[in-house]
Amino acid sequence: MGVLCVLFLVIFASFSTADRKPTIAEKLTEDADLSQFFALLERNMVANMSLQYRQMTLFAPTNQAFQRYNGEMDDSLVLFHISNLATTLSNLDYSISSELDGNPPLWITRRREAMHDDIYVNNAKVDISRSYQAINRKGKLQVLHVIDQVLQPLLPLGQSAVGSPVYNPNAYQFLEHSDVFNIEQHRLRSFRQKVNQLQKKEVFNADGRHTFFIPVDEGFKPTTRSDLIDAKVVDGHVIPHHVLFTQATPETEEFKSMAFSDNVKVIISFTTSANGKEEITHPSAYVKSNTVAGDAKHSRGVVLADIVRANIPVKNGVVHLIQRPLMVVDTTVVDFLKARKGIEKEDGPLCKFYEVIMDLGEHNQFLNELTLAKDITLFAPSNEAWNEISVQNIIRNHQKLKEILNLHLVRERLPLDAIIHNNMNQLPGAIYQAPTALPRKYLYFNVISHQNNLTLTVEGGGVNATVTQTNIAATNGFVHIIDRVLGVPYTTVFEKMKTDPMLNITYNLGKRQMFNHQLNDMEHRYTYFVPRDHAWLKFQLKHPSAYNALFKEDFGYYTKQILERHVIRTDRSYTVSDLKLLANETHPFVLPTSRDPLRLRVKESDKNYYVEWNGHWIHVFRPDVECTNGIIHVIDEPFVLESDIRATGGADKTRITYAFILLFISFFFARILEN
Repeated sequence: MGVLCVLFLVIFASFSTADRKPTIAEKLTEDADLSQFFALLERNMVANMSLQYRQMTLFAPTNQAFQRYNGEMDDSLVLFHISNLATTLSNLDYSISSELDGNPPLWITRRREAMHDDIYVNNAKVDISRSYQAINRKGKLQVLHVIDQVLQPLLPLGQSAVGSPVYNPNAYQFLEHSDVFNIEQHRLRSFRQKVNQLQKKEVFNADGRHTFFIPVDEGFKPTTRSDLIDAKVVDGHVIPHHVLFTQATPETEEFKSMAFSDNVKVIISFTTSANGKEEITHPSAYVKSNTVAGDAKHSRGVVLADIVRANIPVKNGVVHLIQRPLMVVDTTVVDFLKARKGIEKEDGPLCKFYEVIMDLGEHNQFLNELTLAKDITLFAPSNEAWNEISVQNIIRNHQKLKEILNLHLVRERLPLDAIIHNNMNQLPGAIYQAPTALPRKYLYFNVISHQNNLTLTVEGGGVNATVTQTNIAATNGFVHIIDRVLGVPYTTVFEKMKTDPMLNITYNLGKRQMFNHQLNDMEHRYTYFVPRDHAWLKFQLKHPSAYNALFKEDFGYYTKQILERHVIRTDRSYTVSDLKLLANETHPFVLPTSRDPLRLRVKESDKNYYVEWNGHWIHVFRPDVECTNGIIHVIDEPFVLESDIRATGGADKTRITYAFILLFISFFFARILEN
């Protein structure tokens, strides 16, 4: 009987255990991916007692997160990952108190994605699928959230520090006592002095939740820079009512700074940039101030600053240490190109571009112009843009490199709003173009609006690039960062036709009878005179029936014949300069096509090129659009003859005649059968 009782109790206990939900402690024990966090928790008496007896929330970093962590590691670190309230994901407010000395807050961010909210605690992302809650042995509710980063608290250097340790400081207390915190080699004395001198202490002391940017002492060189920092500039280093950690904040989302008033308006956003080195997997983080409205003391434009120490949590928000003050425009274009992070930066946002320039020598003409010119705009390729294989091959040729560099330089100030204004003032069908430092070469601009966002594209030498960062202000002009190197083709004629928004109609016509397919051929070189969309629309107004016929399936043969007249396929391609030498205003040059010989004359007038065909001069809107297998010349009229128009326009009549004959034959045979 006793044996049966024991067996019954064992079976009952096993069933009870099977039915019972594992506690948080058991969950941590079972999950190998959280072993480092659990080991840290076991070594801390306060955390251990809380796990056994109290309700709590744990934010548990994965083992991989600990491997990436390079901060101090002691037993108290786990307390910054614990709160004494059990809080599920749905109940997380904008902050929650931690158990670390001084109870510093953990800041919660909800970031809306396509179909769900991502949740961050400080800069760590919560793995929503792994959140778990259970009752411990004492009947207390406990919640576990798994995160992808170790939370790094702001701690004094140690109990041995002079004076009382500062726990849970606000932004001003951190600034005032920065020397007692572990912020590596960075010093904040210069900015602290300006804040006190300008009586802006209350800005950093303010309760609530804010984001603060504090420039380090290295950023106050030259020393005259300090004189440019006034009360408005200090305000431009604070984003009120938002706690913005770098990973938790969408890139390029803009926030109003405290320097946003009737006269001066400054907005702030985060951005990232890779340094162009393959072995570096983590891009650099930057903050940019954009003074969209300025005054005599505060220049319009963007100032880009490296974040040298990000995501320092404080009582009233978060602090980011930056390499230089925001809003202050006191460097030239060249100074910006060779800017270095901290003392020894080798991964600036345009370091590869600067290296390419310096490969031509310290006193090359391009560098001299960037240094001495008073009004310039530089379209600077990003570090990533220089990694293209086609670009790597080109830059070894110094003569070609000089031409490419000059293609990126405009000898006037062109901020984004000026480009937009100039584009709006163009005639219908035209886009704004600006002459470059390379003779007879222009940049062509297109502004695309999508859901209240403006995207600026620029084309030069056949390469279409997107401007990823606009309006970086310098004392002698502006810098716009682009995502490709201009003048180094990377698409075939076919690919360029397919992707260029100005050539849609010709591309669609080329779909008839697979005419476009040849344009991918790398065995030959093409010279293609391509009517732009506006040219076809003018043709439609003059010859509507012929234009409509070109797009009908039955008349693909005529379409192909017309396009064949525009294409020269030989063992070389011809620039406009080549053609001008071969075919001047008095002597035409005959070029072979699949259709009939193309007789052209070429002239230059008022920095524009024209080709004479069939007795009248046609403007070359964009000459020398280079491709990997040829050159495109964008023209303002198609090469269409009167006979082409009669053939296409009369095709409808021909089809009606055939239909009438068939109807007559059918009627004739029907009558025979009746008889």
